[in-house]
Parts: sequence; structure tokens; C-alpha cells
Amino acid sequence: METTTHEAVGATKSLQTRPRGSAEPTAVRVKPGRVQVAVYAEDIILHTGVVQQLRQRPEVELLADGDVARAQVSLMVVDGLNDAVTDRLRRLRLNTQSRTGLVVGHFEAGGLQTIIECGVGAVLRRSDADQDRLVHLITALANGEGVMPGDLLGKLLDRVGSLQRTMLDPRGLTLSTLTAREAEMLRLVADGLDTSEIAAQTSYSERTVKNVLHEITTRLGLRNRAHAVGYALRHGLI
Repeated sequence: METTTHEAVGATKSLQTRPRGSAEPTAVRVKPGRVQVAVYAEDIILHTGVVQQLRQRPEVELLADGDVARAQVSLMVVDGLNDAVTDRLRRLRLNTQSRTGLVVGHFEAGGLQTIIECGVGAVLRRSDADQDRLVHLITALANGEGVMPGDLLGKLLDRVGSLQRTMLDPRGLTLSTLTAREAEMLRLVADGLDTSEIAAQTSYSERTVKNVLHEITTRLGLRNRAHAVGYALRHGLI
């Protein structure tokens, strides 16, 4: 049985969280106004437990069933990651503008790729889901940030590194939207080199240089080389 929140609460206030092992609370940046949250759960017991934790916090506005479309954060509370949960996460990603957090009882590292594909931005194990950590997760999502248990983050980074080494490096590709060759040419454009100078430095023909730069601007929907350089710099691609 899947349920959503049924109550709105409190007024605006700065969030204080207490990380594990820390005696003093740590200030967390909060956007003005309460974060509007829709809670989804596999059963009424899971739903009620999370709602009882959050209804006491003035940083959070719990949305009723008819208001979930305006949620900033969708919080899914489940025992484990299964097909039904995965399907629900995918539908949330497609049908809402909210960012999604997952509070889960049992979670294996093998599910990392699945939750990333489903657009989950934060994960919290239910055994760690006290009131402060729940609000920290919600606030981080509302601020465009992510949250993940340290052990899962380490495994995720290991997977990314393995993907880069085994699949992308041999093909001259990167995890960004640019190939290694494209990034190199854009760096040279950023340094002020023209087509002939880039060709001489990279040992490609001028025609190839023009084609590569044209492909970048076309694929990314950019206007010209200067726009492409600006885009690449803003997104950390070069």
C-alpha cells in the first residue's frame, strides 16, 4: 500500500543537524521558506513513522495527497529496492519536478546504478533515519545537493573509476559530454589558437579541426566556438 503525506506544519527556521559521532550540531544552508515534501511509502507503518518524525520540524511542509505535484522533494520510504520500488522511482522522475530521496531498510551496492538511473539524489538507511538526518537529507535535496552513506559513496567512486579505466580510456572517451579530442581542441580555442594553429599542434588537418568543433556546437546546441568554450568552462569540461 503506497501512501503520501497528509499534514502541513510549522514556520521557517535554520536547520541544525547532528552528524554521527559529533557532539555539536552543524549548521546546514537552508533556502528561504519551508521545503515542500511528499512522502511515499510501501505501507502505512513506514509512512506514519517518517511523518511523525518530520511533522515536528518547522523546516518541512508535508503535503497532502492533492498537493504532491508542487513538492520540491519526494521522499520514498521502503524496506528494499525491488521492481515495484524501481518502477515508482522512475515514474516520480518522469511525472514530477521534485528531487527524489530514498530511505531504505536494506540496500546493496549493486543497486547504485539503478537508483542513479531513476534520478535518486540522496540515500539514507532506515537504521540511520533519525529526525535530524531526515531533515538534512530533505534540505540537501532542496539545495541541489546529494547525500549518500560513506560506504556507498566509496563503492560508487570505485565503479566510476573502473568504468573510466576499462571502457572509456581505451576509446579516448571521458565521462563528460566531450571526447578527449574535443576537449583538447576546445582548450586550444580557449587559449586563442585559430584553426590552422590547432591543426598544427594536434597533427590533424584543418578540415578535421573544423568538423570536430562544428560537431561540438551542433551536438550541444551552441552558437559558435566562443559559446562552446564558455559552456565547457562553466560545466568543468575543460
